[in-house]
Amino acid sequence: MTRKLRMGMVGGGAGSFIGDVHRKASSIDGMIDLVCGAFSSGAKKSVASGKALNLDESRCYGSFEEMIKKEKALPEDVRMDFVSIVTPNHMHFPPAKMALENGFNVVCDKPVTLTLDEAVELESVIKKSGKLFALTHNYTGNSMIKQAQAMVAKGELGKIRKIQAQYLQGWLSTSLEKTGQKQAAWRVDPKRSGIGGALGDIGTHAENLIEYVTGLKIDEIAADLGCFGEGRILDDDGNMLIRMENGAKGSISISQIALGEENNLAIRVYGEKGSLEWHQENPNELITRWLDEPKKIYTPNGIGLHDKALEVSRIPAGHPEGYLEAFATIYKNFSIHLSAINNGEIIDKPDYPGIEDGVRGMKFIYAAVDSDKNNSAWTKI
Repeated sequence: MTRKLRMGMVGGGAGSFIGDVHRKASSIDGMIDLVCGAFSSGAKKSVASGKALNLDESRCYGSFEEMIKKEKALPEDVRMDFVSIVTPNHMHFPPAKMALENGFNVVCDKPVTLTLDEAVELESVIKKSGKLFALTHNYTGNSMIKQAQAMVAKGELGKIRKIQAQYLQGWLSTSLEKTGQKQAAWRVDPKRSGIGGALGDIGTHAENLIEYVTGLKIDEIAADLGCFGEGRILDDDGNMLIRMENGAKGSISISQIALGEENNLAIRVYGEKGSLEWHQENPNELITRWLDEPKKIYTPNGIGLHDKALEVSRIPAGHPEGYLEAFATIYKNFSIHLSAINNGEIIDKPDYPGIEDGVRGMKFIYAAVDSDKNNSAWTKI
């Protein structure tokens, strides 16, 4: 890498949770500088947010359209290299499409788009543009998830038979959206969230984690979704049975009304020779159990890790790594890929989620909703 990459941001203005996460994570490995942004739908708010981030006012734009047009007009050694999109779901597709069509690479928060049709179209736009696209399914960037994925890929667990995943939260146990809380308001609004509520917000994380760790696709799903919040249209709870392409079976449980739960994402994978277990709230431990050996617990930079896990373990063993570092791994691998291309090098795509993961996530949402509407009938993804 000969220089830092220049990042523009769409969304993430004052009061944004996820925008601040992306900015912090993208800076961790010293490979990226934020140089411009359209941080809000209004010019005044966008400029105020940009100035608070010490950006030049001339590069704080009132809309993503203005940002893309004006950045494209700048000299090549000044303009942004890529756009990071950190808006609600309904504002993922328009800026991503425009950025790609104007020669800019894209990093986008999940789920990839508002609708499945948009996701399929975006996949076509990406292929036609020849530009890079990363989707921030951040949990795949955790070093212990990399270890789990490597162990399964190398056959250490044997043939996978059973999978369980859960993502339980309780923050929407009350009608928080009616209090003016912005994060709650857009997530329960189908015009901004899409056809899935908790399903799109956290269910796609569970789906993506299953397919990433096991290397297997979910083939069919039988979903029973719930909507417990007063006046809500979208799901805030759900239980799903899944059938994998290799014949393995499993389940996914999601909820945002599980009172007392904070961010309880977990995955368990059971094979013929061994099993593994990982909890996001204790992300530095991967628990493994074996047919003829004692239980083993792996930790970042600890003993017995595969290269894939060591590559993303940033600090000495015993020092905790978590949420921001996992996000940072996606930005790091995306940056390695983009920098190589900028330098005229040809390398294999580093390990980060892309549009294929985004399309899979949207198909998962649609299949689950269809299944629920048909009395939990088995539905192909």
